[in-house]
Amino acid sequence: MAVTTEAPVTYVEAQLRRRRRLLLPILILLALAVVIGLIAVGFALAAAERLTRNRTEAFADIKRHFEHGSIGADQSSGIPFWVWKALPRLFPAEFDGRLDFRAFGFLYRIDSQGRQEDLPIGISKRDFHGIDLVWFNCAICHTGTYRTSEGAERVIVRGMPSNNLNLYGFIRFILDAGVDERLKPDKLIPAIQAAGANLGPIEQQVWRHVVIPRMREGFIERRSRLQPFLAAQAPWGPGRVDTFNPYKLVQMEMLLDSISPDERHAASDFPSIFNQKPREGMHLHWDGNNASLAERNLSAALGAGVTPETVDHAAIERVAAWLGDLQPPRSPHQVDPGAAERGRAIYMNGCAVCHGHQGPDRFVFEGAKLGTVEPNSELGTDPGRLDSYTEAFRQRQLTELFAGTRFQFKHFVKTNGYANMPLDALWLRGPYLHNGSVPTLRDLLAPPAERPSAFVRGIDIIDGKSGGFVSPSCTPGSRPAQGFCYDTRVLGNGNGGHTFGTTLQANEKDDLIAYLLTF
Repeated sequence: MAVTTEAPVTYVEAQLRRRRRLLLPILILLALAVVIGLIAVGFALAAAERLTRNRTEAFADIKRHFEHGSIGADQSSGIPFWVWKALPRLFPAEFDGRLDFRAFGFLYRIDSQGRQEDLPIGISKRDFHGIDLVWFNCAICHTGTYRTSEGAERVIVRGMPSNNLNLYGFIRFILDAGVDERLKPDKLIPAIQAAGANLGPIEQQVWRHVVIPRMREGFIERRSRLQPFLAAQAPWGPGRVDTFNPYKLVQMEMLLDSISPDERHAASDFPSIFNQKPREGMHLHWDGNNASLAERNLSAALGAGVTPETVDHAAIERVAAWLGDLQPPRSPHQVDPGAAERGRAIYMNGCAVCHGHQGPDRFVFEGAKLGTVEPNSELGTDPGRLDSYTEAFRQRQLTELFAGTRFQFKHFVKTNGYANMPLDALWLRGPYLHNGSVPTLRDLLAPPAERPSAFVRGIDIIDGKSGGFVSPSCTPGSRPAQGFCYDTRVLGNGNGGHTFGTTLQANEKDDLIAYLLTF
């Protein structure tokens, strides 16, 4: 058997082998350092991307965009999505024991699987700096419901006034919750987890030391401005909002003492927003203080929570284009054709000049005084909404909001009355007058002294005999079985004025109502 022997290792080879043994750990450490560095850079880039993120879902369907598309209010006024989801768990009494916001009149769609959607109509969501924020869009004030009878299916209608929404109650709740012990991290984080957030240990620390403190600071600051004002007002009830006073306190940062007592009681009904294109050039808002649709829309967006810096003009303009031709659903009321025809003659003789009229297929926007301002010295309705919009406030709107941009306001005016509104979709717009102080059309044709002094609003069953919605009488200060007891004796809630048609004979009123029920 042959014997093999290795060649002797030279000194140089020995040194090379020794050097390789010494260098290998160093090379491994260097490689690990490079890998760790790359991972760290990746994490840093991911963190930087997350902390600079500002994106919201885009909806191809305009109806979904209207209901959930962001207008920019979520960025400037929103609260974290997971806090939104946790609130019903933390405050069960305020939410009637439900895990959604229906206690405040928010509306929900049912998805294709038969499940209630996560967010109610009128709430958008935005990923801002790695935190999902939610808040209002246009649909929050302009989507409502009706039923034809007690047991009938509830129909959601985009563009009608939000007759269910208790905005006053919701705002008061949010402001109070912001200073409640239950929104401290030790209680809020477990509620967020129970709502499905699944925050990791690092995320929990971020929420504990950054997200929650910042959110509560915002609540406290907003509360300091709005709470004294709201506490001095009577609750608005569903379907109503004080348009400009919160605007003064939040957007303009005015002090409550600078707002005169005459300005402070201005709660009014949400308007319908069908058929916007024919309204261009008319005096818009209840007091007719602007004839520009674009400016009216921007002003409304500010009321919903956007700022000149966060507003999404393209999103608002997309909604505006869709609303231009949005038709209301046809009235389901069944009326006697002969009575309606007689009522039409009465209406055309005394009402159409100010309010247009209903044609066979759609509303006709014609009338010499349609869209003009009627002096309240002649109209005689409650002055609260008119008095809340002052010349001093107007001057600040024109000079401060969107200053130096093409969006700067130019068309706002101070008027002396209320606008003669078109009456399209009249069947969906009760209660009537600007402040919703008259429950039905029949009541509106009665002398002011004979109109109900207190009635329930917030029931969405339409009244096929008198127009508007079913509105039984109630005792102020009590809580009806459903809805809200509206007291016309409260400041800003007066039901006087607009005495047109009150001297008609009973049969003439019946005929006129029959025609009005077709609107």
